[in-house]
Amino acid sequence: MQLQHVNVKLLVRNPGQVDLEPLIPVFHNWIQEQPFAEMLLDVADYRHVHEGPGIMVIGHQGNYSVDNTDGRLGVLYNRKAALDGENGDRLRQAARAALLACQKLEGDDRLGGKLQFNGHDLEIMVNDRLLAPNSESTRIACQDDIDRFLTQLFGDANYSKNYGNDPRSRFRVSVKAVRSFSVGDLLANLKS
Repeated sequence: MQLQHVNVKLLVRNPGQVDLEPLIPVFHNWIQEQPFAEMLLDVADYRHVHEGPGIMVIGHQGNYSVDNTDGRLGVLYNRKAALDGENGDRLRQAARAALLACQKLEGDDRLGGKLQFNGHDLEIMVNDRLLAPNSESTRIACQDDIDRFLTQLFGDANYSKNYGNDPRSRFRVSVKAVRSFSVGDLLANLKS
């Protein structure tokens, strides 16, 4: 199975303390600066949607957001454009993009240090129900690629995985490492 449209979400520490309002000018600055590989185009404010997409910066190849889907606040990278390579390449690309966005948000003084990765929780999703339905067959087909990716990301640290089982939902893996990692540690692990 060739995965495309891979999403990675890094859950934040203290989600109740995060104010999304300051993200609007931060994301507008991203459009002006173009700090990532994707062409960033617009900012969308979905704070009015209960447990929804929050605030996002729309890009040509991918979107970045501080997302609250299912009441789980996190920094989400959503790859929209197809990407060459193997599944591991696509998983690493999406994780690297999410980690770089999180790193940039963690260091932005306008957010007062309140938006921080919790160090151990992340979600991997495939935003293509036709290509990767949320089913046992998808889990079996992707398991080895996901495990190799997570072993690289977390090194020798153990982790647990939880797959969603609602066939109407996107294919999703919730991952929890047994110890905390900084964004910098995870980025370094992806380089090795």
